[in-house]
Amino acid sequence: MLADSHCHLNYKGLVEDQQAVLERARARGVTAMLNIATRESEWDAVLATAECEPDVWATVGIHPHEADQHPDVDTARLVERARHPRVAGIGESGLDYHYDHSDRGRQQASFRAHIAAAREAGVPLVVHTRDAEDDTAAILADEMGKGDYAGVIHCFTASGAFADKALELGFFISISGIVTFKNARDLQTTAARIPADRLLIETDAPFLAPVPHRGRTGEPAFVADTAAFLATLRGEDVHELQHYTAANFHRLFAKTAA
Repeated sequence: MLADSHCHLNYKGLVEDQQAVLERARARGVTAMLNIATRESEWDAVLATAECEPDVWATVGIHPHEADQHPDVDTARLVERARHPRVAGIGESGLDYHYDHSDRGRQQASFRAHIAAAREAGVPLVVHTRDAEDDTAAILADEMGKGDYAGVIHCFTASGAFADKALELGFFISISGIVTFKNARDLQTTAARIPADRLLIETDAPFLAPVPHRGRTGEPAFVADTAAFLATLRGEDVHELQHYTAANFHRLFAKTAA
């Protein structure tokens, strides 16, 4: 029982042989995958995969890199698409100041529109944040003051202090294969102390393949390797960690438990 809480099954590297990718994941015990959208042109394809595969669900959203190119994607459009039974979340959305591919003000406005959509639709928010901890935390907290919503910080690489702020807001934290990298000492320290009832695991496939697959195209099957590393890091039984992180996934993304 394993859940990959964040993958891109319709991206180059996976989509060309999607059925084989799915079968390899299932063979390693993956029972649930969340197929993430990053631009509006992907929504139909991401959802089509979820409609065809009983263990795959979809999100709708605009990555912060794409915010400038999607000025018309607002809360209403996101909520409308989120009504579909196979759309389990809103995102990924957030702030990325590392590359600044989109104007920071536009990123922030898009982020707030996604939060409002998650609140209105009653589905969780999938948050991307890079080199933008302070603004991400401030917006999440400000928006929580307007009404509760749930969410996850995906592919967590931020500071321990940011992890604490996210946990205080009720967020889950998802750990990717980056945690297996030799230079990820700070992340490993944070991952070791995340409460068991708030921990998710992901691949972000086709990116960030964990050790021992580093350098290869990532795929959902590799979530098993990240789970094994995390179990050793946390001093836990791997089967228990697999079970509770999958249970957390279905608890957060409630549509997947139906």
